[in-house]
Amino acid sequence: MNIYPYCLLFGVGINLLTACTVGPDFVKPTFVPGRTYTAPIKKQFGERDLKLDHVSANWWTSFHSSVLNEMMLQGKKHNYSLTVMRENLAQAREMVKAAKGQLWPQGNMDAGIGRQKYGAALFGPIDTSIPAFTYYQIGPSVNYILDVFGGTRRTIEKQQAIVDYQQQELNATYLTVTGNIAEAFLEIAELNSQLTATQEIILDDKKNVQLVRKAFALGAITQTQVLSAQSQLTKDETLLPPLYQRLKIVQSKLSILLGISPARFKIDAFRLTDITLPKELPLSIPSKLVHKRPDILAAEAILHAASADVGIATAQLYPNITISATAMQEALIPFNGSSNAWGLIGNLTTPIFNGGALRAQRRASIHAYQSAFANYQQIVLNAFGEVHDVLYALLHDEEEVILQKKAVNTARNSLKLARISFNEGNVGVLEILNAERDYAQARLGYVRAQAQRYQDTVKLYLALGG
Repeated sequence: MNIYPYCLLFGVGINLLTACTVGPDFVKPTFVPGRTYTAPIKKQFGERDLKLDHVSANWWTSFHSSVLNEMMLQGKKHNYSLTVMRENLAQAREMVKAAKGQLWPQGNMDAGIGRQKYGAALFGPIDTSIPAFTYYQIGPSVNYILDVFGGTRRTIEKQQAIVDYQQQELNATYLTVTGNIAEAFLEIAELNSQLTATQEIILDDKKNVQLVRKAFALGAITQTQVLSAQSQLTKDETLLPPLYQRLKIVQSKLSILLGISPARFKIDAFRLTDITLPKELPLSIPSKLVHKRPDILAAEAILHAASADVGIATAQLYPNITISATAMQEALIPFNGSSNAWGLIGNLTTPIFNGGALRAQRRASIHAYQSAFANYQQIVLNAFGEVHDVLYALLHDEEEVILQKKAVNTARNSLKLARISFNEGNVGVLEILNAERDYAQARLGYVRAQAQRYQDTVKLYLALGG
């Protein structure tokens, strides 16, 4: 008799009629500190009050750099941290499938063969000799745990929440990798710009040295003034080695992000002038946009898993019902119809006394949920704090760029007038050296201000979740 269909129908019928899911049903939190974050940055990006409604997944394309775009493609394909997170996500998805399998009867095929010899006194004092014999058994068995109180379904819910968490961890890693690539790219552009500016400053220093040497040859100045000009040249030349060292370090960092050995990494020189700032950056950030950050969604997934854990712990307080069935042949002669045997067993196990362990576990799961909710709230606040800070950083970056540009123009004009006055004999070489020093500092300050503005633009995209 094939009892498997009857067992299956019986179990499914009971499950449909009596199943319920104990424990809390997860509700997404609505904790939001405010509707929007706004910064008064109208002069920076025009007179319109721009509001950001979405962020492009390929946000780096707003810098209009083909070099950066190619680096991003390389990093997305070959970064090993992303590979790790992709495999973690695939693992979590398989665990969901494994958990769902527990909703179905678990069928196995059992087979065995043995050789038996009984003792002569098996049936009492009468000496009965039973010869050795071979026996076998073979047949399917089915075991079905009725998910009456939803413990298995809560486990599936938890595993799905873990999938959501791993997805957001992948998104966060993706955001980190692309953000680090962009920041390294911009730092290289800044260093190349500083190298160019420093090299031009050194050329100006050399011109000053030639100028004062001519004046010294004519007897217009002293040897001390010549040495001062040469000292300034040497001082500015010492700026180059640290810049080259930093450049190599950042290039090595970038190569690792792209999945390339630093020894094999080659890159053409590019500067800040090769990059374009986005034409429009937001002044107003909707709260719902900030909520799309991977760290917030990951915290939400952890909260969901903690909620499911409460349901799992609650289900442990209720009875556990199992149906087992077997259909076998057990005999000395194989495949004999008279050897067919079957069994159908229903089993109920309910907790009576466990020293309060199950209820303590449930209370612990509730505390874990409350902890996860507090962690979620903290992450949301941190996220809005980052957006707040970067919006105001962009405001001050623009102000600094404007002031540094004015400083460059003023220092350039001052140096030009100092050289004219020196040629006319109205000022000494010290005035030229001071003007040269001011111009050099202004140029390098302008490069740093531009670079900081680019870096803070990247931080804005990252703060919004990319």
